[in-house]
Amino acid sequence: MATTVPDRTAPTGGAPRRAPWRSPVGQPAYARPALLVIAVLAAVLYAWGINHSHYHTFYANAVRSMTQSWQAFFYGSFDPGNSITLDKLPGFLWPQALSARIFGFHPWALTLPQVMEGVASLLVLYRVVRRWAGDNAALIASVAFLLTPVAVGLFRTAVEDPLFTLCVLLAAEATQRAAEAGRLRPLVMAGVWVGIGFQSKMLEAWVVLPALAAVYLLSAPVPLRKRLARLGISTVVMVAVSASWMVVAALTPAKDRPYVDGTTNNSAFSMVVGYNFLNRFSSLGISAASTGSISATRGGGGHSGGQDAVHGGASHGARAGAGHPSVPSHGGGPGGFGGGGDRGQDGWSKMFGPSLASQTGWLYPLAAVAVVCGLLWRRGRPRTDRIRAGFVLWGTWLTTYFLVFSAGSVAGHTYYMGVIAVPLAALAGGGLSLLWGAYRAGGRRGWVLPGAVAATVAWGAYLAGEFPSFLPWLVPAMGALALIAVVLLVLARPSGTRRGGRIALAGLGASLAAVLLAPGAWAVQVFNPTYGSSGMGAVGPTGTHRGHGAATSPGSGHLKGGFDDSSGQLTSEQRKLLAFATAHQGSAEYVFATNGWNSASPYILATGARVLPLGGFSGQVPFPTAVRFRQLVEAGTVRYVLLGQARGMAGMFGGGTGRGTTPATRITDWVRHACARVPASAYDGAQPPTTAPARASRAAQTLYRCGPGR
Repeated sequence: MATTVPDRTAPTGGAPRRAPWRSPVGQPAYARPALLVIAVLAAVLYAWGINHSHYHTFYANAVRSMTQSWQAFFYGSFDPGNSITLDKLPGFLWPQALSARIFGFHPWALTLPQVMEGVASLLVLYRVVRRWAGDNAALIASVAFLLTPVAVGLFRTAVEDPLFTLCVLLAAEATQRAAEAGRLRPLVMAGVWVGIGFQSKMLEAWVVLPALAAVYLLSAPVPLRKRLARLGISTVVMVAVSASWMVVAALTPAKDRPYVDGTTNNSAFSMVVGYNFLNRFSSLGISAASTGSISATRGGGGHSGGQDAVHGGASHGARAGAGHPSVPSHGGGPGGFGGGGDRGQDGWSKMFGPSLASQTGWLYPLAAVAVVCGLLWRRGRPRTDRIRAGFVLWGTWLTTYFLVFSAGSVAGHTYYMGVIAVPLAALAGGGLSLLWGAYRAGGRRGWVLPGAVAATVAWGAYLAGEFPSFLPWLVPAMGALALIAVVLLVLARPSGTRRGGRIALAGLGASLAAVLLAPGAWAVQVFNPTYGSSGMGAVGPTGTHRGHGAATSPGSGHLKGGFDDSSGQLTSEQRKLLAFATAHQGSAEYVFATNGWNSASPYILATGARVLPLGGFSGQVPFPTAVRFRQLVEAGTVRYVLLGQARGMAGMFGGGTGRGTTPATRITDWVRHACARVPASAYDGAQPPTTAPARASRAAQTLYRCGPGR
């Protein structure tokens, strides 16, 4: 009797499972493997040197505090005692805090979420461009995004923009699906993603709304009334998600939550609208003084770049450094930007200046040609035309953010440009696909491709020429590749022969190499110890000194992690001081209070100590007031106070400097007169001499004991 042996290799039902490295049906065989290679390269660029990461000395304090209590996690408390929040919404730190809870509080654990958000952003960009312009356009866009210097620097930096960039990309992807199918659910999801982006970057997330609304209104295959109604529903959802944290903070009694930093009235709305939005446009004559926020007129904005002028990010690499770009005494700031308000990034033309354009603007000409041709050449097509809708999306996105950054303050924050890199990369992919199609079709439109390549390379050569000491061979190489590309494209004008097709493909390849060579040369500097990346998201050289033929590297700043030494380690004297204050803390809630966040930072980062910072980030915030501080002392909540000359933003805004000008300085004056000085010998510390040099006296700190029995 014959026996039938079942074939275990045959599928038992349904379609056979596809290997993850194989392209789906309907896509070129090379598409999925190429995408995986690009994603792996992105992970390498973003994560290179992650084991040498540094803390962002301001934000990392909040992450440390957020790992110690869920209340601090929700509110984004700066200190473990939940006394005051960050001067930002805390959403961008939630992934970092979760990572620290899982892997422990280490610099690399705080950087890892940004690396993951970067790879995810690249994959979402590929998905959106592929649905819009095809597989080849998506691959080109992914490579362009991969090689954009600011994208590399952004996803190596523990700041707000990585999560924000991912969220607006997800909102664009959802809007694209809604516009193609005319469905409500993905449009509502777009509103949710914008709302989550708001939790990361506040009102900057809403700048993408004109692009999303334009795409749906112009191309969704449903009647206008229904389009407007669905946009209204999505808007309601978006506003609800955006305002959720602020509403909870507003409805929670002040005694049950931390004080909201950046404000004079303890209002989350003041912090978001006034402190973090209106202050950015103080150079236009806009004042936030009436909003209940710390005013730009007191160091918080104007031409010097706003109260956030030194909110640098902790980055990783061989050399991670950043200074204080708005403090003239500090000289060169992060990324080589000079002091005195970062003069290279002021005014309406800042986006074309070498310091920003070298990080994000290499593809300006190609993107501009793509938008113009995409809109003009698709005239007369049906309203729902997918290709034209894509150019509307990316063109509007690029224009709105470009104008906002041109009008507002950037002040050395190169990582702001990550949201500009997205549409530039998308337009490079979709634009080259459009121009290639026109070139293959022949006619006058066919000349636009070589013209766009020549213009883009010429612009890139100008930017690279601003850094004559950096890779002197770069400009000649770009010129040679561009010449080869244009010659090949001209010679291969559609002839219908196979040989002509091969020459045209070679010309296209040379074109890609020519336009991407310079940004790629900048991006790979993450592997170069001389340059690395800065705490402000810059990669490669940024500052220029053409007269001396020099280029300034972002890693050349004298401080690490954006503000100060962010190793998270205490000095021997700091350990002794903390041990003494802890041993004598008694029933006090705080180990000690201190006159500035930067004085509290080492103790919070290293041990999670309950230290009470005075004056918030700026040193001007009336928390606690002088009266309230005396009540804390009388109640035994605070026993020790550590005073010293404030550094960084607290000193710049007034915290710890001058006398009697802010609540923090009034408290400082009172402590010096009403409390007993603890001699350094009590905790075996070194007492600074009264004739110490100026630099040493600025860094000297003195411990005081306050209250009964002092």
